[in-house]
Amino acid sequence: MNIEMIRAAATRLEGHVRRTPLLNSPFIDEIAGRRVWVKAECLQHTGSFKFRGGWAALSALEPKVRQRGVIAFSSGNHAQGVACAAKMHGVPSVIVMPSDSPALKIANTRAYGAEVVLYDRDSESREEIGARISEERGLTLVKPFDEPQVIAGQGTCGLEIAEQAAAQGVTQAEVIVCCGGGGLTSGIALALEAEASGLRVRPAEPEGFDDVARSLRSGKIEQNARTSGNICDAIISRQPGDLTFPIMQRLVGPGLVVTEDEVLQTMAHAFNRLKIVAEPGGAAALAAALFRKEEIEGDHVIVTVSGGNVDAAMFARALATLD
Repeated sequence: MNIEMIRAAATRLEGHVRRTPLLNSPFIDEIAGRRVWVKAECLQHTGSFKFRGGWAALSALEPKVRQRGVIAFSSGNHAQGVACAAKMHGVPSVIVMPSDSPALKIANTRAYGAEVVLYDRDSESREEIGARISEERGLTLVKPFDEPQVIAGQGTCGLEIAEQAAAQGVTQAEVIVCCGGGGLTSGIALALEAEASGLRVRPAEPEGFDDVARSLRSGKIEQNARTSGNICDAIISRQPGDLTFPIMQRLVGPGLVVTEDEVLQTMAHAFNRLKIVAEPGGAAALAAALFRKEEIEGDHVIVTVSGGNVDAAMFARALATLD
């Protein structure tokens, strides 16, 4: 993995990806006690940053290989990103999804033309299911985070952050990233290392599923005891990736951990003050900026709102926190 791969991905994404805005609100600044800049990837195609990695991976395949189709496993956002990219390329896709994924994410993935295969995430292995179907049908597996081209695609978000921060005169800041397996976190970190060295990445995770924060502290890959049971489904994984962890170990600062209640309140603040819809996992970084301000340094902080694919009932629950 290197910056050249990210720049090449940016070239392939040109004309296909949305350049998402960097938003600010004085009300959010007041809560956080500093200037907060919000990279709104919830406004990306398919409602999350995952389209970047999906398009980068598919567009890098040899045409004959791509034509046979692709397979991916995901709780929902990578699923939609790959399914949408496959549809735009005119190739078939199969997506292996947990049966407890939000209904909206399952429905949207099917709407992009993908064949959805559901599984029980506590008793079945998505990797085994994906490998079996891939071999049977000759499909190319597009991993959700531990795949060089996917990391490169997510890193294009970092290139945009570097340019947008510079335009605002921000040269020193912590960049808090919603973190599951580490694809977005490591991709952004690589991009900022090359383009904006004064911006330091830090991962944000839900309480009880902070494998990246614990891995960074111990210096080796740590696992979560379980992979379900938190509203932040989009950023829950068993452990950091074999490719992503060394990048994060080299480039990112200590992890930040937030609670479900803090995430729900943050979703409401994002809607009320920024007029954007954030899903729970996509709100974790902003929650860290609002509720872990004593753990953050500097006058500016940049955060990703990495996804907005939330069911109506969950969103109503979030809005009710500020009643």
